[in-house]
Amino acid sequence: MELLEVGTAAVLVEFGDLDSTLAHFRALDRARPVGVWELVPAARTVLVRFAPDTISRDKVVRWVRSTTPDTAAGDSTAEEILIPVHYDGPDLGEVAELTGLSTDEVIAAHTDTPWTVAFGGFTAGFGYLTGGDTRLRVPRQSEPRTSVPTGAVGLAGEFSGIYPRSSPGGWQLIGRTDEQMWDPSRTPPALLRPGVTVRFHAV
Repeated sequence: MELLEVGTAAVLVEFGDLDSTLAHFRALDRARPVGVWELVPAARTVLVRFAPDTISRDKVVRWVRSTTPDTAAGDSTAEEILIPVHYDGPDLGEVAELTGLSTDEVIAAHTDTPWTVAFGGFTAGFGYLTGGDTRLRVPRQSEPRTSVPTGAVGLAGEFSGIYPRSSPGGWQLIGRTDEQMWDPSRTPPALLRPGVTVRFHAV
């Protein structure tokens, strides 16, 4: 673990891998001291934002260093969201070939195992989902598409994700959903937030 100063009201905590990052994020999120108002996880970091007039940087650093990571595989109390998916993506057949599964088995693998939102990024409302069936770990497309449609469900490496709006992208597209990932009129605007459990089901 390495801690870096970010301005006067934040600390960036760096970890060695995604599992360590998520284990520390879970533990920190459950025991925030007064004055720590936001935790922002990423693939290898957690940004800790705090109010300097309420808690000092030294106290924040001591809290982070003294927190024992939560290595539990899942959280039974986490919010769970069901995402209906039309599994008709243009790369479904390619994913089947890459994994050695049939298309039906790819769909079953994607729907039978719960996923967890590890962190957000890329664009507003995009959640990087982890913890799914390891057989679905496939590389990105060799040439990214210039336009991926809103609601496209994809796979890339250890992650699954849903494009919240039309944008360029290189993930393997296996389906699409009509669920709205980002809605500024909703509180919070993002449907998929770090720590949320996601289950997909075929429609």
